[in-house]
Amino acid sequence: MRDYITVQTSFAFPLSSVKPLDGLQSYRAYCISSTRTMLREPLSRQECPACRSKLKPLGEVGDLGYVRCPSCASCFLHQITVSTQWARLLAEVSRFRRSPEAFHHGITQSRIENVYGPKLEWIQSTLRLQGVSQARLMEVVTPPSDFTALLEASGSFVNVLPVDEMELVMGVPLGSSQAKRLTPSKLDSDNPVHAAVLLESLDRVPDPAVLLGAIARYLTDGGLLFVTAAVCSGFDMAVLGLRNLYIYPPDRTNCFSLRGLELLLTNAGFRLLEVSTPGVLDVEIVLAHLQQDPLLPLSVFEKQLLAADGETREAFQTFLQQNRMSSFARIVAIKHS
Repeated sequence: MRDYITVQTSFAFPLSSVKPLDGLQSYRAYCISSTRTMLREPLSRQECPACRSKLKPLGEVGDLGYVRCPSCASCFLHQITVSTQWARLLAEVSRFRRSPEAFHHGITQSRIENVYGPKLEWIQSTLRLQGVSQARLMEVVTPPSDFTALLEASGSFVNVLPVDEMELVMGVPLGSSQAKRLTPSKLDSDNPVHAAVLLESLDRVPDPAVLLGAIARYLTDGGLLFVTAAVCSGFDMAVLGLRNLYIYPPDRTNCFSLRGLELLLTNAGFRLLEVSTPGVLDVEIVLAHLQQDPLLPLSVFEKQLLAADGETREAFQTFLQQNRMSSFARIVAIKHS
């Protein structure tokens, strides 16, 4: 019997307000091209980061191969590169994402309202339920982050400490810009934080297990970990597979199944408090792919579902939430004492 909770949400928004499929194409192409360029001296991944099973070929995104874990059904970009170059790749993609050329530029405010606002409420309410006040919060991210200002403006935290996820993976001293920002409440193991938030960090770093180990060193005993991730066990991911245009490196270097994500966190020494898939876009994502490609191979049931009225599709999306079968996962975990 599970000893963690599962939460649903009635908060809904259209796909076009957070990640429109049409606008995604140029950004996706840039990401794939930048990844390909960075893989001049590739390193092949052989084992699943979650359960250490030997990975099997799955298919390609662009001309970049993905592999699958036969045990937990997670999938991963097959070839990566050394951490220093991967850090450069994430920084380069982050810069492009914030440029006028990328679709994110025109929907910044919409994403703050529909993506970051609910995540802030989730963090605040969980801290209250756990009796944590005056928290120091570490935001693990490829800087800069649009979430930082929202966290700071909320007044809910004593400190908000943005930390480069790849510096944690590489185990190097935190950058000078961070040191200046965090003084005098600097981030170190002698001055731990009460909570850490990872918005899709585990999806893009080359070694998610190492990242979790590094975060644990900065968390106080009983500290809380907030994780969001795309999961390949969710409906739209399962239906579309690698045809899903939202799967591409480096943003989706790792696409864990929900079971794989749970294994990854528990193996890193965390106990799960909440495991939910409160996604609201699975059905709409598949429908958007079908509208773009009417020859998309779908089962009879999937076609019936997409042809149904809005009320029926909404009810099915609720079913996905209730049964942890959406492709957007959020998890709260606690560091073992």
